[in-house]
Amino acid sequence: MGKKVCYKRLWKLLIDRDLKKGDLVAIAGISPASVTKMGKNGHMSTAILEKICIALDCKLDDIMEIVAEE
Repeated sequence: MGKKVCYKRLWKLLIDRDLKKGDLVAIAGISPASVTKMGKNGHMSTAILEKICIALDCKLDDIMEIVAEE
């Protein structure tokens, strides 16, 4: 079994802070396409992940995790 990146932690963090995906685009300065790609657990550049962590004042493991592929 392989491993994959999962961004469920990011979506939960947004819910906990009462933020929408559009808010994330605005405050982190990332493209809507990046948010869509993360919704599909796609690979993201470290630059995008850094922008999100800085904007949300959180750590990398607050927004993503590595999980076993089903």
